[in-house]
Amino acid sequence: MRRSLVLASLMLAIATGAAHAEMSGNVIKLGVMNDMSGLYADIAGQGSVVAAQMAVEDFGGKVGDTPVEIISADHQNKADIGASLARQWYDVEGVDAILDVPTSSVALAVAEVTREKNRVLLNSGAATSDLTAAKCTPNTVHWTYDTWALANGTGRAVVANGGDTWFFITADYAFGHALERDTSAVVQAGGGTVVGTVRAPLNTADFSSFLLQAQASGAKIVGLANAGGDTINSIKQAAEFGIVAGGQKLAGLLIFLSDVHSLGLETAQGLQLTAAFYWDLNDDTRAFAKRFAERHGGRMPTMIQAGVYASTLHYLKAVQALGSDGDGAAVVAKMKDLPTEDALFGKGQVRIDGRTIHDMYLFEVKTPAESTGPWDYYKLVSTIPADKAFRPLAEGGCPLVQP
Repeated sequence: MRRSLVLASLMLAIATGAAHAEMSGNVIKLGVMNDMSGLYADIAGQGSVVAAQMAVEDFGGKVGDTPVEIISADHQNKADIGASLARQWYDVEGVDAILDVPTSSVALAVAEVTREKNRVLLNSGAATSDLTAAKCTPNTVHWTYDTWALANGTGRAVVANGGDTWFFITADYAFGHALERDTSAVVQAGGGTVVGTVRAPLNTADFSSFLLQAQASGAKIVGLANAGGDTINSIKQAAEFGIVAGGQKLAGLLIFLSDVHSLGLETAQGLQLTAAFYWDLNDDTRAFAKRFAERHGGRMPTMIQAGVYASTLHYLKAVQALGSDGDGAAVVAKMKDLPTEDALFGKGQVRIDGRTIHDMYLFEVKTPAESTGPWDYYKLVSTIPADKAFRPLAEGGCPLVQP
């Protein structure tokens, strides 16, 4: 009897030690990687760190007895820097999951390193739909939005309202190319025509030559396949060139709340946009936004920052359910098994290709007269239900999807 008890105690100790070791050396470490100082700092940046910290605190600060730690770094919108940071975090600093990663070229590079190291990428900031298509991996979850959803939200609405000829001003990297590609497909499927496109380098200060080409094209719609500071600059300069006054319309294919704040309602009014989150949607989003603003200089959260919060919460739920964070692919598989549910995105799921499915929304920017105060910028045009908001699973070409 005594021998049996000793053996049982020894086996329990070994099992407990193994489980403890799987929790990454006594800590679950999450790394927020994004643009902290450049053209995407407002849409992600330090605000994404705040959102991740809030998620950890709301979860209780630990999983079981294991504390959760947040670190952060600036990838400077460069794929080589992002990949190098990912390797250092995984190999040296014991990071279990990387969060956010706006700039699609960086996210694609980080996704590959994450697969190689069998950790987890919780992407909220990068838009390319390739992350859940040919470039999907068992270690990546794509939260918030993507280029397919943006194209089928804003693009479809614009074409339906008579915007059947398009000229694209496109950010010349993976995100811009994907957004132009996906929107062009929507335009053509709706009977429209793409009459031209021009590629603009990332972080462009002067859009004059690109806008002149768009103006000369005679297209009804000038599609802005860019984001952040590039979108702000192109819209401001389009106003200076009289693009809208001359009869053409702008389609901002990726507009963030922070962009509208920078532009002002006088300039941004009337823009239609697709988003996954808005702070003033309901009581839950307003309550979160109030807490966020108190910690982030009075600024309301963007949808990227909201996605960081929600994806972090769901990751921690999966780790808790699994009892381990040591196998990244296993954690992501558990994230797919568990339905998603949080105060910001409601109920949804993570599909086999890594795409998180939830409602999307078509908004229109208010006029100055319609706004009742600071950050009151959007009015809801329509809700795009979850099953219509994202690319059908069979059409993506993700190798994880069985034919």
